[in-house]
Amino acid sequence: MFKTGVIPAAGAGIRAYPATNYIPKVMLEIAGKPIILRNIEIMRDKLGVTDIYVIVGYMGEMIKQFLGDGSRFGVNVHYVECREYEAGMARGMLLCKGLIKDRFVTILGDEVYIGSDHERLKAIELCGCAAVCGLMRTDDFRAIAKNYTVRMDGERIVALIEKPLNIETDILGCGTYLFTPEIFSAIEATKPSEFSGRVELTDAINRLAAGRQKVKGIFLKGLYQNVNSMEDYNFACYLYRSRYFDNYKVSVVIPAYNEEESIAYVVKDFAPHASEVLVVDNSSGDATRKVALEAGARVETVRLKGYGDTIKYGLDHAKGDILVITEADHSFRAKDMGKFLEYMKDADMVIGTRTTRQMIEQGANMKGLLRWGNIFAGKLVEALWWEQEPRFTDVGCTYRAIWKDVYLKIRDNLHAPGPEFSPEMMIELLRARKRIIEIPISYYRRAKGVSKHSDNYFKVAKTALRMLKMIFLKRFAK
Repeated sequence: MFKTGVIPAAGAGIRAYPATNYIPKVMLEIAGKPIILRNIEIMRDKLGVTDIYVIVGYMGEMIKQFLGDGSRFGVNVHYVECREYEAGMARGMLLCKGLIKDRFVTILGDEVYIGSDHERLKAIELCGCAAVCGLMRTDDFRAIAKNYTVRMDGERIVALIEKPLNIETDILGCGTYLFTPEIFSAIEATKPSEFSGRVELTDAINRLAAGRQKVKGIFLKGLYQNVNSMEDYNFACYLYRSRYFDNYKVSVVIPAYNEEESIAYVVKDFAPHASEVLVVDNSSGDATRKVALEAGARVETVRLKGYGDTIKYGLDHAKGDILVITEADHSFRAKDMGKFLEYMKDADMVIGTRTTRQMIEQGANMKGLLRWGNIFAGKLVEALWWEQEPRFTDVGCTYRAIWKDVYLKIRDNLHAPGPEFSPEMMIELLRARKRIIEIPISYYRRAKGVSKHSDNYFKVAKTALRMLKMIFLKRFAK
């Protein structure tokens, strides 16, 4: 049983720019939970660790503020300050030398494990071993090239190769280790790497393996991603969401006001693709509520200021993990739901664009000026939030999907009561450093009635001015 753990979390994560300009890499979230917390949970739940030393440096105060003393997470967290965090992870590990007198577990703070069997490590007896390295088998040679691999003699590791140029094995070295205090002496005796100029932890373990001390390898199962770059982080999010996607529930939210002629079509179209269809009826003067109920929707009648408030109410009260917003006029179809859900594995929010001409039905309310106006506004948001690397061609498309936990993080910053709510959502996701993907969708004529926001050029101009005002206020107002 291991009671002590160490999590190196001091690095600046420069390869994960631009996110790490604002947040330590270990605080990036996977499905609403920081990576470092996920690794604390592995130590606590699978290995029985009670005391964890977190090595902090770059933006360390943010980590401290989140973890505190660890009591709310069921562990005791102690902090080790590493002011020279650019000197490498091994330097930070060495700061623990006077604090740890017995064997301990180390999991790197920027590694993601999904469905792993770390509990197997509890049964390991070191029996003369100075270290145990967690390994996995993979056919992803690029992952091996970015981490390390090993040469083995039975269970014994005889050599570790950092970022190998010639890959001769399917063994991927992970950042899970069992150490005795001998690792500290090995770090002190290891020379800086010719490639990085720093003392590397892998080189220190290799020194142990080449000497009299034995280093063992244990093969772990599950999914794994070392987060070095934003591409790595996005892929880790994708791996997690894909693994558990069948467990997530989908809610379709439909804001409605006097839509009795079309609401039944929409409810029946979307119901087979969702766990619930929630119609938020903003005190319609017609039979919208009755028709929606008969079609099988859950209906909540409210009296709110406008369109944006109605959507926000629906997002607040929807029960699903994935929230899909669509219109009550049947201008969007459930046939595009599959695209939304597939891309939701890869994004925090997926938004539709109605600007692909081949996908606009003849007679749909997306004439030339309106279409180009949406494209202009999308490019304006791109320019104003350029550092977040967005790509938009339509800020007014309501058809979109967002993870509920992501919505809750931006909810209190959403104030637009009307149609400007749509671009406000996009902007707040950008300000929260979340990932938005825009996809082309089909756009149809309304089933019945006329648009309340874009039926004529006067309404279009009024809506556009509200959107532009909100966009500039979000960017420039203090």
